[in-house]
Amino acid sequence: MNKTHQILAVAGGLLVTAAAGVTAHGQTADALIDKLVEKGILTVKEGNDLRAETDQDFNKAYSIKTGLPDFVTGMAFNTDFRTRFEENNAENPLYFARDRYRFRLRVGSTVSLENKFEVGFRFASGNPQVNPGGTLVGGQPITANQDMNSLESRKFLWIDAAFARWTPVKNTDWTISATVGKMDSPFALSNMIFDYDIDPEGGAIQLAYNINSQHTLKMNNAFFVLDEINQTAGVNSPVGATSIGASHDPYVYGSQLLLESKWTPKFDTTLGVAVFDISHKDALRASVQPFYNSGNTRDPATFGLKYDFNPVIGSAAVIYRLATFPFYTGEFPLKISGEYMDNPAAPANNKAYRVGATIGKAGKKHTWEVNYRYQRLEADAWFDALEDDDNGAYYAAGNPQLAGTGKASGWFGGTNVKGHLVQGVYSFTDYMNFTFTYYLNDLIINAPVTSGSSSASHFMADVNWKF
Repeated sequence: MNKTHQILAVAGGLLVTAAAGVTAHGQTADALIDKLVEKGILTVKEGNDLRAETDQDFNKAYSIKTGLPDFVTGMAFNTDFRTRFEENNAENPLYFARDRYRFRLRVGSTVSLENKFEVGFRFASGNPQVNPGGTLVGGQPITANQDMNSLESRKFLWIDAAFARWTPVKNTDWTISATVGKMDSPFALSNMIFDYDIDPEGGAIQLAYNINSQHTLKMNNAFFVLDEINQTAGVNSPVGATSIGASHDPYVYGSQLLLESKWTPKFDTTLGVAVFDISHKDALRASVQPFYNSGNTRDPATFGLKYDFNPVIGSAAVIYRLATFPFYTGEFPLKISGEYMDNPAAPANNKAYRVGATIGKAGKKHTWEVNYRYQRLEADAWFDALEDDDNGAYYAAGNPQLAGTGKASGWFGGTNVKGHLVQGVYSFTDYMNFTFTYYLNDLIINAPVTSGSSSASHFMADVNWKF
């Protein structure tokens, strides 16, 4: 078969694939063309021409079939629903166990447009959030869980994500994309840095370079908005405190470099380094924002953060795949991972680390996984409002880390916590799984010994459906 016939055969196969579904077209067509270019069957120019012709034919057929404008090249929907039983408990007799039944609903769509654009949105459930003055400001940022309460009241649905993405370059060597709006986090980091439920607001630029068939270098860069002060500088500051500057809007700047390596079909590694900076920390006051986490050292007079945050974070992961494993379908992955963080802006209690292991990988029918990790997250290693809110312990009255927060005592997630996590997941089908999660933690800086233990647990049992 000559090259012309090969191109025609591939084009026909791709068009058949396209007819099978929007998502399959976008992913499979590009992947096949990239592979043919990589193998030398097509030149880069022929691959680009074939991709353009395939897209054009698909777009025409898709437009006729759906009635959508011809500049819409694809559409994907994503929905998930989760039910949860949850218990927070502590050894201290001053704390009473809290049991909750909760659910989470998320519904979204991503539309692909001509010229390499995507526009996406997602709605999600969640408890309402009010600021210290009692004004409703939206849904809680660190969870989309909705408590079952208030005599079967109607529940809220919030904008969980709303973004536009442009990918001007995507070929066998480079991928470059830019995203703006409210988005999923672009950083490949654990919830020791960003709670997995946080959808940051701002902009991101991501680059990936395929060094060769084994190694890919990635860079993730982002700018996130934490708050907008506008003209209300100083209005909500405590009496006698220094006013917040009207132009002192707090932002997060971050950059991450990753090297992903596939040494053999069974052995992968990832190495990464990231740096972050929070500007205008003076605007992040407990008298202004509704913080649900705790741990940072604050100034009792101003309710403001005492130290800056510009941490450096190192990360690493190793994955090895066994051919088979008892009671598991398919290849069986074994993963070891870790992170280390240092915030040089704070003089003490400024470090964090986590080490963990995962056996198996849930997701497909009759697959499962078990996770364990130990984490030590010191008080001023990172901004506590961005941390995993499920990872907490009990603060008794008089704990120095509550000074300046407006809180007397309670069970809180955030920084200043050390302890264990055990998690198990079993996938009954491709769309349904069961997950149990158990945290067992202590505070690093505790209240005086007369206040009793800070040891606390957090148990969650979930059933998840995704479609």
